Amino acid sequence: MTDVSSRALAFEPLRRIGWRDADAHGLPVELATGRRVARVIAQHRSGYRVHDGIEELAVQAPAAMIRAGVDPRTRPAVGDWAVLAPGKPPLIETLLPRRTLLVRAAAGERYETQPIAANVDHVLIVCGLDHDYNPRRIERYLVLVQGSGALPIVVLTKRDLVADPDTPRREIEALAGPAGIVLAVDAKSRATADLLAPYLGPGDTAVLVGSSGAGKSTLTNTLLGIEKQKTSGVREHDSRGRHTTTHRALIPLPQGGCLIDTPGMRELKLTGDEPIDIAQFADLAALASECRFSDCRHETEPGCRIRAGIASGEVDPERYAHWVKLGAELDAARDAAEAKRRKKADEKVGNKVLGKRLIEKYGHR
Repeated sequence: MTDVSSRALAFEPLRRIGWRDADAHGLPVELATGRRVARVIAQHRSGYRVHDGIEELAVQAPAAMIRAGVDPRTRPAVGDWAVLAPGKPPLIETLLPRRTLLVRAAAGERYETQPIAANVDHVLIVCGLDHDYNPRRIERYLVLVQGSGALPIVVLTKRDLVADPDTPRREIEALAGPAGIVLAVDAKSRATADLLAPYLGPGDTAVLVGSSGAGKSTLTNTLLGIEKQKTSGVREHDSRGRHTTTHRALIPLPQGGCLIDTPGMRELKLTGDEPIDIAQFADLAALASECRFSDCRHETEPGCRIRAGIASGEVDPERYAHWVKLGAELDAARDAAEAKRRKKADEKVGNKVLGKRLIEKYGHR
């Protein structure tokens, strides 16, 4: 049996790409012959790329993980730790238990979840202080992150382009709540790397999210100290940029941590699993609990604490309207997920019945 010290030494190269001792809890004391642990660092249509702390290589996932109908959350995601089985190319045999998983609902009318990154400690929500600035979109990101297990950090870029960066910073601090971290930065400045250093040390992993043109690739280059990620200008009338990042990729940083860069998100849909009534909306949920009627719709009912708060200026009506909108979206997402689950269960029962009838008619083959 391998002792603790030699076991830790065996995983030492993985620390360069975010390994923690706790990540080994999902592993047997000794790996089977030929097996090794690696981290998923990129996902492409044709497969995955992983790194074992020494080298980067292309791998494949087994059909059971990627076939149609499989819950996307069970598939490998950038940031996952995986056990590789030998082969040409090597095969992802199993995924180690995740400590966090950032997920959104995929764009389009059909309900489908889409993992963004696994095993991240912080989600850097990047938003420019130019035309990209949108408090309601940031609020949506904050709700999404609440369901992941990671901690959000709002990074307001392009502070050098606006006369008063502190006013929007304070506005977002009010939305994020007392535990929220909000930074207004110049993404090209080395001082920004110093501000983010406490969240990007050895063993830490952060993921960048935000719209195209918000400054994610510029921020990545600043943290790296080199021009690694492509950047491009933005349109003057709306500050939208082109997708310079085309796929999710994990990048080791000189500070010792890891950063996952992602393409810009044009649509940000909730999955239905997000706890909307905590964190930034906890105050509204608490006020609603003080209404005279437990089923108050906050419209014309007497004793409505929310309407009273709006009338007195205690509640921002725009923020309240967004809370209602997000709540309705969450309900719709939960209904869609339940409908999909029932359909899948019905199809499974139907297939069993059909199989039984075919056996009765033709016998086993």
